[in-house]
Formats: sequence, structure tokens, C-alpha cells
Amino acid sequence: MRRIVFSEEEIARRVAEMGRDITGAFPLDEDLLVLGLLKGSFIFLADLVRHITRPLHVDFLVAASYGAGTVSTGEVRLVYDPEASIAGRNVILVEDIIDSGTTINRLIPLLEQRRPRTLELCALLHKRIAPALVKEPRWLGFHAPREFLIGYGLDHSENFRNLPFIASL
Repeated sequence: MRRIVFSEEEIARRVAEMGRDITGAFPLDEDLLVLGLLKGSFIFLADLVRHITRPLHVDFLVAASYGAGTVSTGEVRLVYDPEASIAGRNVILVEDIIDSGTTINRLIPLLEQRRPRTLELCALLHKRIAPALVKEPRWLGFHAPREFLIGYGLDHSENFRNLPFIASL
């Protein structure tokens, strides 16, 4: 670990703000599905939904574009599909980090084919290195440096997810 990039306190403050923003973004009488992209988003997702003070449902999607290395392989593998139907629902896809954009660019069109009422993207981190995204995040925690990051759900070969802060490796 080289340095702490975002402290536990900075993350908590920003996630609370994002939750408040999401709370007011949709009418209370409309269904909201928060769809977490696992594994990396699980800590962010858990903290985020506790700050969304309106009814919602949570489900998960698993996609992988990293192997054991620190660079995206460029190939996205879908490992687990959400159990919940997204048709006609307001859906927020929650992502830990937007890096190459490959995962988002693969998943957004796939989810749009399932006819949600709305589909929005919420990301904790965005490196701003993707050449083009099919959808920019409506809610963004932080702009991230172009370094490999660990902690707060982010891993390197399944290690370091449990750190309460985000650090560079």
C-alpha cells in the first residue's frame, strides 16, 4: 500500500450525501430497485442504501473483468444475473469503480433490453480513462487517480476489501 487516497471519514460523508440525493430523485409511489454490481460494490452498496430514506429493493449482479492482475482483461464475464425483474422499474446500477468502462458498456445495454422505467448509474469512483461510456454516472462519489486502488470493497486478488479507506497499491 502506497498511500491513503480517500479516508474513512471522507467516504462516509460523501456516501451519505449521495444517499440523500438518491432519496429525492424518484417519486415515492414509484418502485426503486438498487442493483449492486458484486463483488466490489458490496460495502458501498450497504452504506449507500442505509442513507436512502425511501422504500427500495436490493438485488445483485456479478460481472468480472479482472483476473488476478491489476489491469482489466477487457473481457466481461457475467457470473450472476439479478433474480428481480427490472421491467417497468426505476433501476440504479451501483458500481464501485469505473476504470476502462468495459463492464459498464457491456452491462448498460444488457439491462436496457429488459425495459426498466429508468436506468441510472451510481459509482463510488471514476478514473475518467474510459474512451466513451454508454452512460455517465448520475451519482458519483469521487474522481479517482489513475492508480490501482484497494479498500472499501475494492480488492487485489480478493485481498484488502475489508479496509475502511481507499488506498493505492
